[in-house]
Amino acid sequence: MTTLGTTSVPAGAEEQPPAEEAPRPRRVRSDVVRVVSASKPVRERLLDIWQARELLVNMVRTEIRVKYKSSFLGLLWSLLSPAMTLGIYVLVFQVILKNGIPNFVIFLFSGLLLWNLFQTGVQTATGVVVANAGLVKRVAFPREILALAAIGSAGVFFFFQACVMVIFMVALDAPPAWHLLWLLVVAMVPLLVFASALAVLLASITVYLRDMQHLVEVIVGAAWFWACPIVYSFQESVASKLQHHGLEWVYFLNPVTPMVMTFQRVLYNRPGLVALTTPGHPQVHLLPSWGALTYLWMDAAVLGFSLLLFWVAMVVFGRLAGNFAEEL
Repeated sequence: MTTLGTTSVPAGAEEQPPAEEAPRPRRVRSDVVRVVSASKPVRERLLDIWQARELLVNMVRTEIRVKYKSSFLGLLWSLLSPAMTLGIYVLVFQVILKNGIPNFVIFLFSGLLLWNLFQTGVQTATGVVVANAGLVKRVAFPREILALAAIGSAGVFFFFQACVMVIFMVALDAPPAWHLLWLLVVAMVPLLVFASALAVLLASITVYLRDMQHLVEVIVGAAWFWACPIVYSFQESVASKLQHHGLEWVYFLNPVTPMVMTFQRVLYNRPGLVALTTPGHPQVHLLPSWGALTYLWMDAAVLGFSLLLFWVAMVVFGRLAGNFAEEL
């Protein structure tokens, strides 16, 4: 007989244990479905960056403190380092190779001053998101600030290097073109925008392609430097060879070139013919005999391109930032 509410078991049959569930397959990195989409429009993210400007300033301060932490000379290294580099270039190109350019140290430093800002900012920003992986995964803030803080800290070092530049100009009695000092601001704005655009773009790509950081070091630290008229004269080494073929415009596809030449025109202040002291050397134009408006329009063109590139960089960063925590 069976009792109501129970189930009869045939005689001789043993009660079977419940079947075990099949183990679930472990999810590996390749099984994760990536969904990449922009979380906010670019305008809203720019507003978020502006509202977090105090955080940006604090990050710049932290970057500077960390770099010179436990250093005996501290910030003095930001003065000694460019001075040592400058001395090596002068020794090689003016003493050993005897290029004969009067006040070559001013000519060289006027280009290096701007280039160091660009190079330091872009190279530091390229790996900044990866370097701050713990912060990115735990704290909610506009991630673009990390890249922009790298440009900001490079701007602080630019200020100290500019102080070294002033010391050299006073010691050599080589005043700038006072009436063209406003062109320095005109050149700085597009350079900062262009560097910020590259910083934001490269910082986001490096999270997915770690080799990008090493590639940038090679391109920016070596090839791009020699594509700018810093160590050599544009008028003597480039224009004299390309203008006969109508290819002079190709050289200005490098966005950094107009800003470097603007700094040289204002700080070196030697347009027109310069007689080189090397025997047998003809007289050459070290700088083009352009008016201020020419430099203004060139820098304005770079600014327009840089603003467009910055917008593209913000779009790319927004689409890739959704998976930063997973990739890091």
